[in-house]
Amino acid sequence: MVDRMQERLIRSLSNRRREIHRRWDALLHLERAETPLANPDTLVHMIDWILDKVFNELRSRKAYHCGERPRDFASLRAHCHCGNNPFFKLFIAGEQALLEALVLVQSEDASLKPVYRDTAVAELFLVINEIARCEVESLCSLCKNSPCPKRLSSVALEEIEV
Repeated sequence: MVDRMQERLIRSLSNRRREIHRRWDALLHLERAETPLANPDTLVHMIDWILDKVFNELRSRKAYHCGERPRDFASLRAHCHCGNNPFFKLFIAGEQALLEALVLVQSEDASLKPVYRDTAVAELFLVINEIARCEVESLCSLCKNSPCPKRLSSVALEEIEV
């Protein structure tokens, strides 16, 4: 078993927050918005909230167990019945922005052992994918195309379009 991501890596990553935000925003704007909720100018408002969750979760996670595989976005997409959940693009862009920043942080530390580099990448994937799973599933549960949406009034269901 390897310890969780080192605090100094989390701190260095957190210090790059503005850079991560800018990169995430830029990546979001590369995608075409297919629905109003998928508009990058709408989604960008969630970045700071997600970054707070990522850094808090990285700091509080229990030890990483070798062999634990991060969930991927393909498995999340398989549960989305309409395929229009805008959070897919949001979290894929965020994952890329965070991973790029982590690689830069790691490249600045020549003393960092490979096992700690690997652990940091695995932890980052686990954390971002768990947050994504919760948010994607929450929005999908409200979708009018879901086979079993949560019990809402018929008026509310008519208003919800992903």
